[in-house]
Order: sequence, then C-alpha cells, then structure tokens
Amino acid sequence: MLQADAFQRLYPDKYLTKFIEQGVRPDGRPLSLARATSIGLGVVSTADASALVKIGSTTVLAGVKCEVMPAVADAPDEGRLTLQVELAPLCCSSARPGRPSEAAALLTEQLEGLLEGAGVVDRRQLCIDPGKAAWALYVDVYVLDADGSLQDACLLAVLAALSSLQLHAVTLDDAGNIQKAAVPDAGAAAAAAAAAAVPGSPQLRRLSLGCQPVSLTCGVYLGRLLVDPTAEEEALLEAQLTATVDAEGGILGFYKAGGSVTASQQRVQQCVEAAKLRSKEVQGLLQQALDQAAAAAAAAAPS
Repeated sequence: MLQADAFQRLYPDKYLTKFIEQGVRPDGRPLSLARATSIGLGVVSTADASALVKIGSTTVLAGVKCEVMPAVADAPDEGRLTLQVELAPLCCSSARPGRPSEAAALLTEQLEGLLEGAGVVDRRQLCIDPGKAAWALYVDVYVLDADGSLQDACLLAVLAALSSLQLHAVTLDDAGNIQKAAVPDAGAAAAAAAAAAVPGSPQLRRLSLGCQPVSLTCGVYLGRLLVDPTAEEEALLEAQLTATVDAEGGILGFYKAGGSVTASQQRVQQCVEAAKLRSKEVQGLLQQALDQAAAAAAAAAPS
C-alpha cells in the first residue's frame, strides 16, 4: 500500500474525495469550519500602521504609509488612498521574482473595488486644509504564504491596518508648507497613541472607517461546500465562491470562479450565510487585537 503522503501526491483528487465523503478535510476540519485566524498589529515599525494576518498557513502583511500631498483641483476637500498587492516570490510555487503576477493584479483590483464600493474610507477625513493639503495613504499588501483564501486574508490585513491607523497632527511653517508634527520620543509616541482613544486628542486622530468588510471563500467539491479551502483544495475545486459582507451581514460583493453559470443557489446561499457567521468571528478578533494594542500603548506611556 502506498503511504498517505505518496498517495496524496500521485492521486490528489482521489485523496481529497476519500475525506470529503466522510465529511471531513485532510487537515481534520469539518467542511464548514474555517482555519484558525490571528491578527497582529504594529508589526512594522517604519509604517504608520501595519497588520500581520494568518489564516491557517496563509500569511499576509499589510502596511500603511501616510504622506502629505497638495490638494487636487477636482476634489479639494479629499485625500487619496492607493492600494497595491504583491505576492512574495516564495509564497507559492507559481510565483516568480521580477515577473508581474496576474493573481496580484486581480487581488488589487478586487480589494480596491471593495474598499471604494463599500465606502470603507471617507476621503474627506483625509483633508488637512481644503484646497491646500490632504493626506495620501499608501497601502502595501504582501502575501508571504499563499495557502488558499487569499482575498479573505488580504482584505482582513488591510482592514486591520486601517483600523489601527492614527493620523498625526500637522503644522504650518512660515513658508506655508504643511509638515507632519514630530513626536519627541518613543515615550511621547506611546502616550499619544493611548490618548488617541480619547476624543479630542490633539496629537493623533484615529481614522474612522465607514464599513468593516469581511470576505469568506468557499469551494464546491462533489456538490458539497468547503469553507476556507487550502491551496491544495482550491486546485481541485469544481467552483470557488467568495462572499463579502459588512458587520451587519449586508452583502457587499460576491465573486464566483469556475463551475457552471447556473451554480446551485443552495450553495450560494450557504456561502453567504457562512460569510455572515465568519464576519462576527473576525470582528471579535479584530476588536481584541485593537484592545491589546491600546493596552500595550497605555502601559508603555510614562505615568
């Protein structure tokens, strides 16, 4: 008899079928269970905000850099948000260094569409002085390990980074140039971060998000729905469904890849309902991460 790992490599479809017929996954999960998820905030010291998200082995890092830009003529009271997704060369076997990635371009387009369509960031919040200056936010997303459900992990990393972002106060010099107010030292920065939780803090202002979108990817295999498939499972799926919902369970987007045009409405509905449950779970994890970050900042602040 072949060893299990050899059988999996030689006959991946038969290997997965044996598990699915028993109602479990190769990693021991039930069909309806997502992988363990973790959120870490402030992991990149050189970024204005950052988040490291892990869903199973899938690992994504998102960082936000803030720069002051001149106001644009067609939107004098708005700032700018730019997003870019990159797949690290070692994140999966198909990634190659120096070669444009179609998967990264698709993820960038999908995330930009979700952020814009859902109104996650009101660009008027980024205005510093109408007609003169505004904030430009550059969100860079790096996929470090691509083990399935990439949109889910990328969107969560972006959401976590933006949720923890605090905009600095700015000053106007004698020449009329707007500059970011300097923070004297690490202790003062921690104190400012803790004070930012209090309305009216003059040093830092937390970015307020208009919506908190959460995505959940499901796969259809042997007519059954697999929640949060791994990369190995994704390669064998008959169809892939991704539902994006807000904190109240409202549908923000739905993406389908593969399968027949007339996909089972039952599977679509199951995916949407699973996404609503997943949203509640993720919102709790995100709030826990924000609370831990605030507690750490308060503890580091001088008494």
